[in-house]
Amino acid sequence: MDEDDLEMDVETVTLTDDAGRTITCTIEHALEVEGQDYVLLLPVDSPVEIIAWQEDGDEEEAVPVEDDEDINLLFPVAKVVLEEQNLVLKRTAVTLTVEGDLPDLTEEDDLAGLESDGEGEEEELQFLASFYYEEQEFGIYAPLDPFFILARVDANNQPQLLSPEELEKIEPLLPMIEDQLIDQFE
Repeated sequence: MDEDDLEMDVETVTLTDDAGRTITCTIEHALEVEGQDYVLLLPVDSPVEIIAWQEDGDEEEAVPVEDDEDINLLFPVAKVVLEEQNLVLKRTAVTLTVEGDLPDLTEEDDLAGLESDGEGEEEELQFLASFYYEEQEFGIYAPLDPFFILARVDANNQPQLLSPEELEKIEPLLPMIEDQLIDQFE
């Protein structure tokens, strides 16, 4: 059995955000929380982040670019820079993604730590490329940990992105959901 046969067994779904952008994901896990069905999705293409490097005294601070307008300005430049590595940058729902094979991680690779929450935990990122826009340095990084998207299953059995209100409501339950998933994988 070759690799193409294996990929056909994986169920994929496409989510659409309010702006009409889509992202294709595989369904990794289904779960029920307080009577509502949810699915944990993994993007088919590799998620990436654009990071602005800003001077903070003697140190440089990594600041993720999250504003849609800023991403729209930087996207064309980032796209060209990644094309040099045979990666296609996509403006997808939830996160930017790249299609193509990421470079293999080596010991010499430049890994960055980005604080992912207020608890001091850092998300490890693999450096892919850098560029300048209006004299500001930016880096494009891929998270090393899987990038999961939690989606609600609607009445038609289709996954839907959570609204900010739904996400706020379910956020306190996320540690319990993580524990459930860890128990199932052990």
